[in-house]
Amino acid sequence: MSQALRLAEQAAHQGEIPVGAIIVYGDQCIAEGWNQPITSHDPTAHAEIIALRQAAQYLKNYRLLNTTLYVTLEPCIMCSGAIIQARVKRVVFGAYDPKGGAAGSRFDILRDFRHNHQVDCVGGILAAECGARLTRFFSNCRQSD
Repeated sequence: MSQALRLAEQAAHQGEIPVGAIIVYGDQCIAEGWNQPITSHDPTAHAEIIALRQAAQYLKNYRLLNTTLYVTLEPCIMCSGAIIQARVKRVVFGAYDPKGGAAGSRFDILRDFRHNHQVDCVGGILAAECGARLTRFFSNCRQSD
């Protein structure tokens, strides 16, 4: 999660909402991403999506079996759908997102039994640090308006 927090900082330096993600396979980090929808002009360029794409290229497979995704903010509905499609085994996230989170706070897409794949989820890991980074970012945005 510490590496994901460093990537979130990179996003913030680019003026993006500070979310970072990594994907681990075995004991090796095989992919990383940070939010880039503004700079890339791509609404799907969330940290998780970027990391999923990198991991698929690394494994040369669209199925990311036996991987763990670490992300600083609870995944949204879009990212949760992609995580399910990729068959990620486990998601570990930092801050909960009560407005749009899809891993238990607003929705519980990842563990919904109606899907043919459910994802193990653990939330609240380094939540204070992850949440503080987001709060600081949005506070700075309001001050500059």
